[in-house]
Amino acid sequence: MSHSSDHPHHRPATLADAPLGRESAYPDQYDPGLLFPIERAANRAPLGIAEDALPFVGEDEWHAFELSWLTPKGKPCVAVARFRLPASSPRLIESKSWKLYLNSLNQTRVSSRSELIATLERDLGDAAGAAVSVEILDVEDEQLLPRRLPGECIDDRDIEIARYTPSPDHLTVSDEIVEETLTSHLLKSNCPVTGQPDWGSVMIRYRGPRLDRDGLLRYIVGYRQHQDFHEHCVEHMFVDLMERARPERLLVLARYVRRGGLDISPWRGTPGETPPTPLRLARQ
Repeated sequence: MSHSSDHPHHRPATLADAPLGRESAYPDQYDPGLLFPIERAANRAPLGIAEDALPFVGEDEWHAFELSWLTPKGKPCVAVARFRLPASSPRLIESKSWKLYLNSLNQTRVSSRSELIATLERDLGDAAGAAVSVEILDVEDEQLLPRRLPGECIDDRDIEIARYTPSPDHLTVSDEIVEETLTSHLLKSNCPVTGQPDWGSVMIRYRGPRLDRDGLLRYIVGYRQHQDFHEHCVEHMFVDLMERARPERLLVLARYVRRGGLDISPWRGTPGETPPTPLRLARQ
């Protein structure tokens, strides 16, 4: 597979130029120029996040379920790819462009899986501005079996909700110091370009003053009419929880439902935090 150094990701672009929400041709020959990067800084600035002093560590984990290519003899291969994009990368990659890029491999002959991994890591790393790790999993790999989120689900709480935009005022704590993991499957946000719903589950693991669970659930449901990328929703939650609850340790992980053959699972945490792995939910 040839690779050109004159990549469009090195030229300035705006979200209005993205393929998301537009009719698109689906090329089936390798084209890394399809990848459309988006600067993270613009969405982080309103949250007070400086690119040179991130308040968290984290990754954006993607699974691609429609990965296919040809052997040198022309025989198709299918697999699932797992990508890990560091939160410290200056750019994320818009999801439809990622899908189009992966589809461009469908009729492309590749000498080996190692060549495919090297190509994916190079192209995605160029687009993101940081190293991206790539794993190729067989479609029957046990890592892909659905699992449950660890922790206690708070979705059965009988609460009244009137606002469906994020409100950190809902986040209140007591004086009791606890270490716990709370989960909800009621997360929903909306695509900032198309307005399509993005369904997901969220896990909050922390040590610090005890969070009021009714308030936390109202806060999570508050994203229901919020328009933003998955990654920025998680960063929004992390910042609000750090400011309102002041935990000693915190990890916020969201696992969004698969759309277009891709699922996105960002996590952000205080230094030293890592997510439970492997972890895929039934809706992914």
